[in-house]
Amino acid sequence: MSDGGGGGGGRTIRVLNVAEKLSVAKAVAGILSKSSQGGMRVRDGRSRFNRIFEFAYTIHGQQWHMLFTSVTGHLMELGFKDRYRKWHSCDPLLLYQAPVRKFVPEDNLDIKRTLEEEARKCQWLVLWLDCDREGENIVFEVVEVCTEANRHLNVWRARFSALIERDIRESVHAGSCST
Repeated sequence: MSDGGGGGGGRTIRVLNVAEKLSVAKAVAGILSKSSQGGMRVRDGRSRFNRIFEFAYTIHGQQWHMLFTSVTGHLMELGFKDRYRKWHSCDPLLLYQAPVRKFVPEDNLDIKRTLEEEARKCQWLVLWLDCDREGENIVFEVVEVCTEANRHLNVWRARFSALIERDIRESVHAGSCST
């Protein structure tokens, strides 16, 4: 991850990093925070299952304030509008033409609120999600929520194959993050 024109110029850049699950957020933050002089601070997000790990980080002389959190798999669901949701509310054939909506279900609203609050304070969003179809879908869900809260976010995708120090540091330092 380089400054890449995303702004900095000496000021600290705030980066929201989002992983697919808490264990990945904790592992990546643990690896990257090893070199942080102030150490890593852990705080609760709105969801008790998705903590926030914070630490200072330096890349190519640029200061970064890293915040790592997670989702718990999919953030959103697809469903019919209320009019079509009950078993006997309509002719089943109508469901083929019924509008479908994408929404954040009640049990994920605290995760959504955490992402929105943290995204508002950041300049960058880095996604540490699996590079498979499901992970790609979750990426778009997270990007949608975060960019609705902050339309000026620089969005990057971390590319790594294992939760080992070499892969994680290469993903951050060698510019293997991509938009």
